[in-house]
Amino acid sequence: MAIRIETKTMNATLIGKSHWWGAPDLPADTPYPTVTILGEDGNYEEPLTFICQVRCEEIAKFDFDHILPQTGMLYFFAPLDYFLGETDSPLDYHEPPVVLYTDNINDLHPYDIHWEGTSESIFREAEEMVFSLDNNKTGDGIRMLGEPYQDEVQEAHTGDVCLLQIDEEDRWGLRFYDCGMYYIFMHPDDLRKGHWGKAMGELFYY
Repeated sequence: MAIRIETKTMNATLIGKSHWWGAPDLPADTPYPTVTILGEDGNYEEPLTFICQVRCEEIAKFDFDHILPQTGMLYFFAPLDYFLGETDSPLDYHEPPVVLYTDNINDLHPYDIHWEGTSESIFREAEEMVFSLDNNKTGDGIRMLGEPYQDEVQEAHTGDVCLLQIDEEDRWGLRFYDCGMYYIFMHPDDLRKGHWGKAMGELFYY
């Protein structure tokens, strides 16, 4: 079984709730994940693409084996700007994703980053996430806790937990080369111990 995710645009605020894209609602003492880029004028920090935040209590009823925390908030970041059409992005998909977790959801604030020299936010418009139980272990689309859609990815990550499967979506302009998917995995031992910094990324494409 897996958790299927659908998204839809919303006019209401999604602060403190599960949402896809948008700005992450991070605790005040949590820095935004970045990658160090070697530039012509020296090193600089490039923000990772914010994918989504998941309020754990919203998916707890589908997580029968209690693989994930039952409360708190999970955040997912990955180097996906290029695949969203930003072809000049310095992010390399080989850079590992970042998964953050907080058990304090009472004082969260949307992170604020603007394009250099402008007042325009770097973040896409947030979309509501709708969760449902998928009785199939594998499938296309956006999913959590299932098995990877491609056999090659399953074999490469035997024993790992698939935290997030990201499929292509024309509405977002999200495409992994000709066709593909992006995955975020963790080893079960790291997951149980809350070693979120050990998340692994896997890009499959044709």
